Amino acid sequence: MSISDGDIISRSLDQGAVFAEIYDRHERAVYRYAVSRLGATHADDVTSETFLVAFDRRESFSGSGDARPWLLGIATTLMKRHVRLEVKAWKGLLASDLGQISIDEFDVIDQRLDARTITKRMGKALARLPAGDRDVLLLHTYGDLSYEAIGDALSIPVGTVRSRLNRARRKLRTAIDPAAGLDTKEDHGRDLAPSPSTK
Repeated sequence: MSISDGDIISRSLDQGAVFAEIYDRHERAVYRYAVSRLGATHADDVTSETFLVAFDRRESFSGSGDARPWLLGIATTLMKRHVRLEVKAWKGLLASDLGQISIDEFDVIDQRLDARTITKRMGKALARLPAGDRDVLLLHTYGDLSYEAIGDALSIPVGTVRSRLNRARRKLRTAIDPAAGLDTKEDHGRDLAPSPSTK
């Protein structure tokens, strides 16, 4: 029978060394999340700092089961110090092998050029997202958290998580395919042209 994160954190209040189990369980998830947002160069620092902050604030842990949302929430807050780095990374988001194309791969070239264009658009759109929308989107995508867990991580209601995620997805969709944004507006009744009369 596995002991819950909440039980381990409670025990660590008296026996600090027990908190190492939380690190062992969740270090990879926190590191992957940090790498996905900031790159490998800063992921180690953010991961280490996340667990230091978590240890210092372990009395504030209010969950009973999974500590991952709490830890990713701490990591998200710490990443705000690296906002310029993250924005730069999103703006320059390109696959490193796109320039190494064999002459015989004409179909692949077209696909890679399309992917490069889409990647550039998406990177710019991510950089322009409000921080709260971006945090929700990336916790959902890279942190693999449910809406409820994201709400716990960021201390916001689930309804706010849903609206931020919806808004971020809509903006990214429009960035990838600007025509899709026009269709969405028409679908929501924003196309005010009168409908043709039928006689």
